[in-house]
Amino acid sequence: MYKINTLKENGMRIIELVNASKTTSAKINLDQGARLQELKFNDIYLIKEQEGFDYATSYASSLLFPFASRIENGEYNFQGYDYKFNCNDGNNALHGLVHNKPFELFEPEEHMHCCFATFNYFEKKKSEGFPFPYFFSVTYTLFEDKLDVSMSIQNTGSYAFPFTLGWHPYFNCDDFDNSFLTFKSDKKVVLDKNLITKEIKEEKTPEVFKISNKQLDDCFVLNDNKVGFTTPNYKVEIRQNSENSFLQLYTPKDFPVIAIEPMTGISNSFNNKIGLKVLEPRRNYSLKCSVKIINE
Repeated sequence: MYKINTLKENGMRIIELVNASKTTSAKINLDQGARLQELKFNDIYLIKEQEGFDYATSYASSLLFPFASRIENGEYNFQGYDYKFNCNDGNNALHGLVHNKPFELFEPEEHMHCCFATFNYFEKKKSEGFPFPYFFSVTYTLFEDKLDVSMSIQNTGSYAFPFTLGWHPYFNCDDFDNSFLTFKSDKKVVLDKNLITKEIKEEKTPEVFKISNKQLDDCFVLNDNKVGFTTPNYKVEIRQNSENSFLQLYTPKDFPVIAIEPMTGISNSFNNKIGLKVLEPRRNYSLKCSVKIINE
């Protein structure tokens, strides 16, 4: 029987999903945007907190809404009106508005072969950069070999709003020389020195994308919704079900992790419109991501 436990760690509210043998588990931090703080399969940690890796700057496993990546100068125009987000990355706005919001637990369920918990956030305030009320919900479902992350947004206001969605997990990797990615892409996003999109160029990625001796901060247009990551300790498949699929890769200096980020849009999407979606009043949008252990 799977269990759902309520914990306190460093003064923060944590929900733990765990199997009967405690070999597979996931921890979600309610006070940091319902982010996935830890993920373990078969006693192997895929995601784990890194000492000195501050969440305020790493955005480790944060949920990215209403935009993923950056918006240049925090400025955009939507339906004839100008808006400006607070800039939290130099001159740019970065990674949306829910990554530091407090979420509430809703209807957790324990079953024999899985368990799941939903976390909700209601935004009723109208900020200067995004004066649109919304409801954001995320459900984590843990199986023996897979974690599903299902995000849902509802426009609770009277006006349409623009958005993209993303997820920012860092996967453990203590041997970059013998680890690699597999994904299909014929196009790469070219970024300027401030990591703002300049253009998309034709560039076919190799079948095996090696990460040894690379400092990555790169974005790709995916041909399908599947990304593989192989290390000496585990092999995993990351999927998303959006019609527009983008992949951001990032390796922070001096930490044994790699960010493998599924996104529905790219840097500066509110201005270049690449992957940008519009949600009409009282309408919903859902995105499902999954992390699955591949046993060979």
